[in-house]
Amino acid sequence: MKARTRRLLVIFIFFLIFIPGHSQAAQDVTITHALAMSGTPRYPAGFTHFDYVNPHAPKGGSARLSAVGTFDSFNPFIAKGVSVSGNLLIYDSLTVASSDEPFTQYGLIAEKIEIPGDRSWVIYHINPQARFHDGKPITAHDVVFTFNVLMSKGSPLYKKYYADVEKVKALDKLRVKFHLGQKPNPELALILGQINVLPKHYWENRDFSKTTLDIPLGSGPYKISKFKPGHSVTYERVKDYWAKNHPVNKGRFNFNTITIDYYRDATVALHAFKSGEYDFRLENIAKNWATAYTGPAVDNGLIIKEEIKHEQNQGMQCFVFNTRRSFFKDRKVRQALAYAFDFEWSNKTFFYNQYRRSASFFSNSELASSGLPSPEELAILEPFRGRLPQEVFTKEYIPPKTEGSGDIRGNLRQAVRLLKEAGWVIKKKKLTNIQTGRILKFEILLISPSFERIVLPFRKNLSRLGIVTTSRVVDTSQYINRLNEFDFDMIVFSFGQSLSPGNEQRYFWHSSSADIPGSRNYIGLKNPVVDALVDLIIQAPSRKDLVNRTKALDRVLLWGHYVIPQWHLNYFRVAYWNKFSHPQKTPKYDLDFYSWWINPQKKKVSLR
Repeated sequence: MKARTRRLLVIFIFFLIFIPGHSQAAQDVTITHALAMSGTPRYPAGFTHFDYVNPHAPKGGSARLSAVGTFDSFNPFIAKGVSVSGNLLIYDSLTVASSDEPFTQYGLIAEKIEIPGDRSWVIYHINPQARFHDGKPITAHDVVFTFNVLMSKGSPLYKKYYADVEKVKALDKLRVKFHLGQKPNPELALILGQINVLPKHYWENRDFSKTTLDIPLGSGPYKISKFKPGHSVTYERVKDYWAKNHPVNKGRFNFNTITIDYYRDATVALHAFKSGEYDFRLENIAKNWATAYTGPAVDNGLIIKEEIKHEQNQGMQCFVFNTRRSFFKDRKVRQALAYAFDFEWSNKTFFYNQYRRSASFFSNSELASSGLPSPEELAILEPFRGRLPQEVFTKEYIPPKTEGSGDIRGNLRQAVRLLKEAGWVIKKKKLTNIQTGRILKFEILLISPSFERIVLPFRKNLSRLGIVTTSRVVDTSQYINRLNEFDFDMIVFSFGQSLSPGNEQRYFWHSSSADIPGSRNYIGLKNPVVDALVDLIIQAPSRKDLVNRTKALDRVLLWGHYVIPQWHLNYFRVAYWNKFSHPQKTPKYDLDFYSWWINPQKKKVSLR
């Protein structure tokens, strides 16, 4: 071999071995039916159905559900308007999550998923059988169109959710490739699979940014068959649905029709249920669950009450401080106000002791922090020491407690001490800022009238501190608009969480979302430490790292006193007319009502 040839061969081998991302990634490519966030998927290639469904469930019958408020749009992908309930039933996604794993996505529109070990890109192979309801095939070009229109005209959520995607390209009619950038983001490939694919040929000549009551074209198990604006909508099962026998759908979507009726408030909706106007109800008011389900229909077994346990992440339901307001910028003020909320008394008086107090933004999951920080958590938090409250490192977060008697004088004394340290004193029975002379006065914005009974005793306790509060219930449209514009002082909100936190955390807590109308950063958080922890969660290389990093973030959020924690349940409270059956084995992480079916024998008994 000539010397020049040998030198060229050596150079070629050097580049082959040492240039990052060249052949190593190419050798590590996997083509699979499913992606797990960590580990391997529970269900192997060729599986026939999920374990928590009845694959032989009969098809047929109708289910009537309810919603409170109104709707003015069939476009759930934009921030404008009030989207109709249930409209995602008409769309299929690239992949579908199982409800008995923390986070695994199985192919639906995507027949196969091609991905390298470093997850720097992903190729979705479109199932050639996939069809829209008009019979036209779903292609890679529809996926590209969907991604681009969501990023340019969709809700601000999408820009945060998919921020790390560098580009998307249709390689051919049935292959679409997402380039996911150089920063580690193991979750990104999975959440891209959750995209509901829109038909390019339907939307390209329509204004996607506007609300509409034109019935949209979809590809999913149902389509809208009729509606009455603001009052009701009926979904009809698509008889020639392309994926009706797909393993992720087997035993699911069993009702011929699903009708959702709208009611002006929750009380009217409850009476309508007991009168037989609709069939199934997920109860979220403890008093109703304890006292309201009475009468002949319940006594005779026509209405069934059932508590179905789950391991679903319950997130954080809470009073939320809008820190954009000057009087809520001080951490000690926020901490002080938490002493005025008497959970124990409320739980006994209003809730029949059904609830557990929340002490985490990831309640009822392994992601919730508890006790003192573990060595792994401390290693994550240590670089930020000096920029965090000392309690993050040395104390377990426990919300203020009471004996439940209604006497909270001890707690109020603690609140007065903190307020004094923050520069507030009581003058003429009003809490007054020493420097500005301004009294502390704010409004609690509500959407549900039933919550007023919870807010009233909280307000009374605040008044004993000299704080002037009002509460205001507004309709759904006004409530959504005010939240989107951050036009509130305090709200009651539930930060829902998955079992695999990731990109959506930017939307909740990251500085970059604080000033974007329509984001879920209702707190107005702009904290570089929180930003860094969110990035660490997104980049977590393993389940263990994800859990520890989430716990670290949880501690920082809790000790920031950005919210006043309320409560959560670890079971679903469901009431239904005795026409349904459901699988004996229920999923760990979801209710999955769409795996239920109409039982012909029960239907004869429960006619009303």
